[in-house]
Amino acid sequence: MATINAIQESIIEDFGMLDGDMEMTIGYIMELGAKLPDFPEEYRNDDNIVKGCQSKVWLFAKLEDGKVEYVADSNTAITKGLVSLLTTILSGQTPDDILNADLFFKERIGMNRFIGTQRSNGFGAMIKQMQLYALALKSKIEA
Repeated sequence: MATINAIQESIIEDFGMLDGDMEMTIGYIMELGAKLPDFPEEYRNDDNIVKGCQSKVWLFAKLEDGKVEYVADSNTAITKGLVSLLTTILSGQTPDDILNADLFFKERIGMNRFIGTQRSNGFGAMIKQMQLYALALKSKIEA
């Protein structure tokens, strides 16, 4: 499994090919969301809704062989694409790696140019929820 930083570098490279074109960038983000695996219906409940997002975002995490696996979904295409970026970067990593991750890709791809303040706050809430899951799962390993 690639490291968090290696995955981020790959994402930065992919976005670099879009040459900062706003329309193509948003289209690409929506494409990423469309590729998310189906979200299991049993996880689509209030317990798994990310608080602080304008759109509905469902996020669930489980531990497999000491690594955190995330599944996510959203009711809007752009937000689904944004959460897909995070699941791509953080799934398959250890809880410690997730908790210590520096998610530098946001600045490097110029995310603030194509998502507004509201969505940016929601993106932060998604990251926070993913870290909380990692922390909870880490405590299960150490118990």
